[in-house]
Amino acid sequence: QVQLAESGGGLVQAGGSLRLSCAASGRAFDSYAMGWFRQAPGKERDVVAAVNWSGRRTYYADSVKGRFTISRDNGKNTVYLQMNSLKPEDTAVYYCAARRGWGFIRANEYDYWGQGTQVTVSS
Repeated sequence: QVQLAESGGGLVQAGGSLRLSCAASGRAFDSYAMGWFRQAPGKERDVVAAVNWSGRRTYYADSVKGRFTISRDNGKNTVYLQMNSLKPEDTAVYYCAARRGWGFIRANEYDYWGQGTQVTVSS
């Protein structure tokens, strides 16, 4: 099992940047693919970005390509989401999630979740 805890959310003006972190505890962090998801009020939880166990393979939702970067440091058991050029429509609760294997972008395909961190982008 792995336990996940997000941090780094907050309030930022449009055009600004934030970096989210997700610290993992438990065993074998480097055997898990990691994903960042977000959920706005009244909407489904959608994938933002994902990274495989080594960090060499990544996936981005079209809406964040070129603005967000996912990375991981297996030595620190942490995955990051660097968010630049933020827009009001990026406002949501952001969650990190973990599962073994690669190529999964649906929330119900992930096994472990953090508690979420709020990101609010003002116009």
